[in-house]
Amino acid sequence: MNNPRQLFLTTWISLAAAGALFPAPPAKPKNPLGEAAEVVAAGRALYNKTCTGCHGPDGSDGDRAPSLNAARRYFRLSEAAIFDAVKNGIPGSPMPSSPLPEMEVWKIVAFIRNIRATASDNHVSGDVENGMKVFMQEGGCRACHMIRGQGGTLGPDLSSVGAQLTLQKLRDALTTELPPSNGFRPVTVITAAGLTVQGVLRNEDAFSLQLLDRNGKLHLFDRQELRTIEYGKRSPMPRNIDKRLSERDFQDLIAMLSRQARSKMRMEQQGENEVGR
Repeated sequence: MNNPRQLFLTTWISLAAAGALFPAPPAKPKNPLGEAAEVVAAGRALYNKTCTGCHGPDGSDGDRAPSLNAARRYFRLSEAAIFDAVKNGIPGSPMPSSPLPEMEVWKIVAFIRNIRATASDNHVSGDVENGMKVFMQEGGCRACHMIRGQGGTLGPDLSSVGAQLTLQKLRDALTTELPPSNGFRPVTVITAAGLTVQGVLRNEDAFSLQLLDRNGKLHLFDRQELRTIEYGKRSPMPRNIDKRLSERDFQDLIAMLSRQARSKMRMEQQGENEVGR
């Protein structure tokens, strides 16, 4: 005759293994429309028509609600949680429920998820091979930037840019005037001996300054040997790439850069310990 305790433990382990004691949580509802480009475009149009009374256009900051595409931690990340917030509102907050049909709300969900994703998470149309050719040749990008060991060092390495920026921020980097990023601020120094050196500021402290000149040579200066230091207010990155290239070449360049994801940054997309359903 079996030991009652042993029989109990055997039965308990069997039930636990089968999931009878600890059933798996129900799967979160998925967007039945998917995240194709046309769904995102329709969601963008709906969002700009119905949500910009509080939020800003295209998910930017609004007068009465925060940006939806900012680089911050979100509590509603999964498709289901975003759908719940849009459709039913957020209790205890100014976020109201939406009268839109469910399929329309799912389109808005696709748009919001799209503007939060990195460029490499999106399907960007274009000829990647031609985009690399534009980068290396007519675009002039390789003079300052590097991809997988090929190119210059005056600007940031772009080997993982597709995994580091959203698609919108990638476009903005090529078309919009932005402040210089850390490590790439333009600077001009004149030494006590009258030598002028121009480049980008790599590092500095109270006593010294490191400058990378336009030929890729790194200079280390003691501040006491410098007559003047002039910091540039604008990034050396040109902001009219879309005007300098044909529409096709510019799109191909964007497509190529969006594929650069050597080291993928972890972005929470399905929600961990999130609120909402």
